[in-house]
Amino acid sequence: MLKSTSPTRATSLDDLLDPGLVARLSQLDISSRKMLAGKLKGERRSKRRGQSVEFADHRQYVEGDDLRHIDWNIFGRLDRLFIKMFLEEEDLSLHIVMDASASLDAGEPNKFLLTQRLAIALGYIGLANLHRVTLTVIGGTSPAQRAADAPVATAEAPASTLHQLRDLRGRRRLQDMSRFLIGIEPGGATPFTESCKRIAMTRRGKGIMVIISDFLIKEGYESGLRMLVGHGYELFVLPVLSPQEKKPTIGGDLRLKDVEDADLADLTVTSALLKKYEQTVRAYFTRLRDFCAARSISLMLDSDGLPVSSDKPIDTILLDYLRRRGLLR
Repeated sequence: MLKSTSPTRATSLDDLLDPGLVARLSQLDISSRKMLAGKLKGERRSKRRGQSVEFADHRQYVEGDDLRHIDWNIFGRLDRLFIKMFLEEEDLSLHIVMDASASLDAGEPNKFLLTQRLAIALGYIGLANLHRVTLTVIGGTSPAQRAADAPVATAEAPASTLHQLRDLRGRRRLQDMSRFLIGIEPGGATPFTESCKRIAMTRRGKGIMVIISDFLIKEGYESGLRMLVGHGYELFVLPVLSPQEKKPTIGGDLRLKDVEDADLADLTVTSALLKKYEQTVRAYFTRLRDFCAARSISLMLDSDGLPVSSDKPIDTILLDYLRRRGLLR
């Protein structure tokens, strides 16, 4: 990958979420393979019995039950008292985890801008359907950190930096989400495993979690994902790469520097080496696919078996790609 020299940065909500796309997103909802119980009244059916407009079952009346819920039609036929039960409607918790480490600030188009757009689009769908939405950003810096000239995480000082916006609900919170995402600048190297541990320890209730990252993680993704799977959350993994990472066009004698930990590598790039690189990338994401499949994690790879490319139109990703892979409906 080559670091973007002058990456495009979002400065307003319109830069992240095209107004023409909003109406189409309003017709979508987050899809779950399970019926997940939330904490507040919402628009998603729960397995629990409660009060709503959707009938579920009857049970015999016992002393103390609310007389308003007696089914008088059955009483008239059987001369016995039965209580009407309904499917309780509760909110869904949607937790979006976005990677903002230095490796995301690369490619043409820039990968970080794509992750921002995906995060706010998924967040908007959650808000529009009255779900509780939480955004967590791994790595990068916030405006407060930059104002205080706080050090960015490096290989020598690998701090686990998390920026979080919790429990948003309703379309009116879209501007809060936009300001939060625009304020994050990518950079540094953040330990993935430690970050996932902190997320797992602080998440509440049950719901759906979506992780957006390039998954180019030196320490490995396995331990971190193990900490996030289960415990009431359905996990979706959405990897992104730039076109240049899928099929590099560089060549000759080069000295490459890792943007996250400053490791150096001197090499001569030949056509044979590029072919070997492409095979390695494919094998890497095949292992990720197998790892996720063994743990019931939904991994969303493109039709070529590789992550979605940063040059893919955002509406195609949302309205086609993510719908066919079961995250949206």
